[in-house]
Amino acid sequence: MLVFAASDKGGTGRSVTSANLAYQRALAGDHVAYVDFDFGSPTAAAVFDVPGAMRGTEERGLHSYLEGTVTEPARIDVWRQTEHPQLRARPNQAGRLVLLPGDAGGGEFAVGEDALERCVDLLLRLHGEFDLIVVDLSAGRSYAVDMALAATAHPRMRYVPFRWLVFHRWTRQHVIAAAGLVHKDHGIIRGGVERGHDEEALQGAVRFVRAAVPDPDSPLWSQGTPAQAAWMQSCDETLRRLAAEHGIGDSVVLGAVPLEPALQWCERLITEEDVLSVQIANKETLAALEEIARRLTDDSYWGRS
Repeated sequence: MLVFAASDKGGTGRSVTSANLAYQRALAGDHVAYVDFDFGSPTAAAVFDVPGAMRGTEERGLHSYLEGTVTEPARIDVWRQTEHPQLRARPNQAGRLVLLPGDAGGGEFAVGEDALERCVDLLLRLHGEFDLIVVDLSAGRSYAVDMALAATAHPRMRYVPFRWLVFHRWTRQHVIAAAGLVHKDHGIIRGGVERGHDEEALQGAVRFVRAAVPDPDSPLWSQGTPAQAAWMQSCDETLRRLAAEHGIGDSVVLGAVPLEPALQWCERLITEEDVLSVQIANKETLAALEEIARRLTDDSYWGRS
């Protein structure tokens, strides 16, 4: 299963949330590959706390592979190479967790036919080796998004299942931007159809993840005034109406991640130890990540919207 992580804007929590989803699936026993196609800012290794590749790898990154200067991209065994103390103690039931990093100092680049063929080759090999492949794409309608749409429309990929997660924060600008990335001219749906995708099938493969969603009833906001509480409730209702009007209402949302300081400030993986032992993260956040990770392959959440 391929899962493409996309967002129209930066700062949506796309990378940190999708990394957490990959981690949760590996904890559950799946073999998981995390592919860093955020070509302009390949920093996924920082979320996994892997030294030496925090801003991409110095050799054999995905840029180099796609451009044909190396025959095989670098792989990082996260369990073995992370400096995160909880991750080093890999649970016995956990599956593999492998990061394919981008090149340090890389950037966006136009996708030619040779690069597309190499992309298809890579995704097919990973599909044969891993249960889940999470592909983190550059923000906006980027070359990475174009390549993902072209690759999944390729005849050799016809039997490889794929899904799209579009991340956005719970604000007016982010809701409008996420809807535009998917539904407007040059968006994912129309761009996919131009490359040969069936419109209805592609529409059914897209779900949204709301990140950094404040809960007006959370104790985090209990010190606010009654006027602030009423205002927050009103804002939340207004955003729900806006999302529905733009085609990204609750029926096409895979899940929402609460506003969480450990994610916002540290951009880290949330572990049970963070919640139960050191208590730097909230149990609601961990529960939300676990549930979204479970829903990734639950067909009941991926029916026709």
